[in-house]
Amino acid sequence: MSRKLVIDPVTRIEGHGKVTVHLDDQNRVTDAKLHVVEFRGFEKFVQGHPYWEAPMFLQRICGICFVSHHLCGAKALDDMIGAGYSSGVQMLPTPEKIRRLGHYGQQLQSHTTAYFYLIVPEMLFGMDAPPEKRNVLGLVEANPELVKRVVALRKWGQEVIKAVLGKRMHGIESIPGGVNQNLSKAARDRLLNGEDGLLSIDQVIDYAVEGVELFHDFHKKHRDEVDRFAKVPALNMSLVDDEGNVDYYHGKIRIVDVNKDTVAEFDYHDYLDYFAEATEEWSYMKFPYLKELGREEGSVRVGPLGRVNVTKSYSDDTPLAKAALEKFHDYTDGKANDMTLHTNWARAIEILHSAELIKNLLNDPDLQGEQLVITPADSAWTGEGVGVVEAPRGTLLHHYRANRDGAITFANLVVATTQNNTVMNRTVRAVAEEYLDGKAEITEGMMNAIEVGIRAYDPCLSCATHAMGQMPLVVSVFDSNGALVDEQVR
Repeated sequence: MSRKLVIDPVTRIEGHGKVTVHLDDQNRVTDAKLHVVEFRGFEKFVQGHPYWEAPMFLQRICGICFVSHHLCGAKALDDMIGAGYSSGVQMLPTPEKIRRLGHYGQQLQSHTTAYFYLIVPEMLFGMDAPPEKRNVLGLVEANPELVKRVVALRKWGQEVIKAVLGKRMHGIESIPGGVNQNLSKAARDRLLNGEDGLLSIDQVIDYAVEGVELFHDFHKKHRDEVDRFAKVPALNMSLVDDEGNVDYYHGKIRIVDVNKDTVAEFDYHDYLDYFAEATEEWSYMKFPYLKELGREEGSVRVGPLGRVNVTKSYSDDTPLAKAALEKFHDYTDGKANDMTLHTNWARAIEILHSAELIKNLLNDPDLQGEQLVITPADSAWTGEGVGVVEAPRGTLLHHYRANRDGAITFANLVVATTQNNTVMNRTVRAVAEEYLDGKAEITEGMMNAIEVGIRAYDPCLSCATHAMGQMPLVVSVFDSNGALVDEQVR
């Protein structure tokens, strides 16, 4: 008698998805899939709109990583007017650094939300702890001082975004060829010194260090389980600078294998020459892969774990993050790390890296520069542009075309979670085989283990906001005739 286990919805992620696990008559896992069951048509919605609206319009895909969408759109617009990287034009120092500041601030607050609010409770209390305990409210009860620091850390990241984009969510910073304002000295000093009840930048860095140490302590106590959990293969992809190290705002795309040997490295404007996308009838989300290697061998992992696997080192001006990254690399003797829960380690390191990058920028006088926009001649118009940044969840791409009247005629968005689609499905299968294979009884902890694997990627299935509320989780087991055999609800 075959059975099908259904987890619907997967909780504490952005958007709506479900998981199905198929079992044979010996309760052995025969298949497991993550289904994305919603469809949003932003690539069609934007067509016909004036091209300059794209960075404002398309950032509303998401309430967490909206700055990444805004910047992807801005970089594509730079290309379209002949003032972008595809034209060989070097952006002025002030607008590029202003854009980077907003981007790093978003990464800090997004990673803080995912790590401390959604993941740390299960690290501290266990995957099989009662649901009413393993959440941020349980964390408040167990360690209120930690939660106070976390709230202050996330608030500080939001204030960076507000200082750059004008408000904490869906603000406007970038215009074609530059930005609309610089950062005032008063805004800079507020973030540096911690005025008006904010943390100072040095406190932010101290709290970020604590976040890395929190993972180290957790890992030390649960090493075998953490390392064994969903160890799944994939290539690793990130934007990199000329030294081969991560650049969250601009660079070449680099893909490495388990030995960190380069499989591909190319200008992101040429992405269509390297990637194809597969589809499945059971999911609305596509499956990108490197054409040269095929769908299975050519699938990639992006996001914190993918980036730290690609990155050789951080620069000397982020010394604490550099030391943390070296410790991460030493753990796998220099090979790429494919342990899913180590994504949370990488995420903690990137919170620290973001904080140090922000400190360096806040001390850079270019943020108060007066030259904000490049205005090319009308003859420089190309009508097509591609923008890529490293969003918190991984490599994000926007590609637009517009006619000479300025109306958008084409838009293609490849979001980080789409890149991770194959490796997330491998993770679901690996966790199901570890925790469900051969088990006749469904326990709440078993169900949650599958969700823990998915949450490690902090997926944005619809690029919607993280939400806190009561979402029912129903797991049902059916026999081969479709009759309900067992069901649990939480």
